[in-house]
Amino acid sequence: MDRRRLRRRQWNRAALDDVIYGVHAVGEALAAGESLASVHVGKDRGRDAGVRTIVAQASSRNIPVRFEEPPYFSQFPYKAHQRVVAFGPPFEYASIEDIVHARCSEPLLVVVLDHITDPHNTGAILRTAEAAGAHGAAIPDRRAAAVNPTVRKAAAGASAHLPIARVTNVAQTLRNLKKNGVWIVGAHAGDESGAMPYSQADWRRDVALVIGAEDTGLSRVARSECDELVHIPMHGKVQSLNASVAAAILLYEAVRQRAGSGKGPLPAEQPERAVEKGEKQRVFALTRKGRPPYT
Repeated sequence: MDRRRLRRRQWNRAALDDVIYGVHAVGEALAAGESLASVHVGKDRGRDAGVRTIVAQASSRNIPVRFEEPPYFSQFPYKAHQRVVAFGPPFEYASIEDIVHARCSEPLLVVVLDHITDPHNTGAILRTAEAAGAHGAAIPDRRAAAVNPTVRKAAAGASAHLPIARVTNVAQTLRNLKKNGVWIVGAHAGDESGAMPYSQADWRRDVALVIGAEDTGLSRVARSECDELVHIPMHGKVQSLNASVAAAILLYEAVRQRAGSGKGPLPAEQPERAVEKGEKQRVFALTRKGRPPYT
């Protein structure tokens, strides 16, 4: 087998969750203390400030740093590598229970991705969630983008700091969150079906924000578990936003309300959550104290 074929086979094996690429993604992985096996940078990038920081961080932790010639990156399967690549163990997921119970005194904020398949959208949502101070995120283990190298690159290193759970069943995860006192708020693409404008929702309580798929929106089962549906008013001819853009607007409405810059809705204005079949005949009003305490 010639060297060219051997190199191509090597990169095919590397196109897994153990690859991190891009200046920001690799830098944040180092800053978060991730266990990296090696860091590879282009020889022509040695004078860049961001690359020098990466080299210094890696060297201080005794992580091998290799300066590579351009041909090293020519067969790399991800084009936006910026000639900065790191190898390490596969991404380590958290559990949704850990995310819920690890929060401090402030209200919980979790983002649940309902079968979003575009890794760039997933990465962008994770980046915004971390920047907005969310406590974690949950993604399905099927029919959804996992935390792969493309997601890490799009997240610009946020995945190194934000706890992310991979769940088997989104609907069951939402039910478990409700049992732990968390209100489920679904992002709805339109203004029908009882969805309220997002600014009228109370984001100051424990909230799990559910973002639906790019093309179909919230799935039927996820929507049925939502306590509230919210929509973003559209004033132009386009009637929907990119999933990551919508998530950013909603997350920063939570930031705004929690910072006290806006009053938000009064608790008395909140509707009641409908009792589902088989559920105990007990209805909690949608107020900040309506949910049972954490267990």
